[in-house]
Amino acid sequence: MAATSYRVLCGVLGAALLLGGFGLFASFFGYHAPASESPIPTGPVGYYWVATSGCAFVAWGGCLLAASRRPEGGRAAGTWSALGLVMLALIRMVAWIVGDYYVWPGELARTESVVFLLLALAFVWLRPAPTDMRPANVALEQA
Repeated sequence: MAATSYRVLCGVLGAALLLGGFGLFASFFGYHAPASESPIPTGPVGYYWVATSGCAFVAWGGCLLAASRRPEGGRAAGTWSALGLVMLALIRMVAWIVGDYYVWPGELARTESVVFLLLALAFVWLRPAPTDMRPANVALEQA
């Protein structure tokens, strides 16, 4: 049960990161299109970093999708994902406490930090034991 939930968690978050990453990557080109208006109050340097983050999200999402397909190698991807999600939550909590970032996202930073911490907890809690992560052919041989 936990292994299936873990695979679903990796697959859903991996797909979301892929879609979001491609969207962030594309936003760079959308910003530079003639007569475009930026929905996010940042300049060209900000969109450069947004696109860079999008590339990292695509890679992270691909790793999680691979972990959902082959869970025997997915424990490390889940552990590192949990760490990354805790770091994302921490930066949002600091941004919320500082208050300078309230102008644009409002309460979004606090809400995101809660979601990221819950996802990190899910990665740690649902992570299957190494014995649950045998490749399919080994399970068939033992039957």
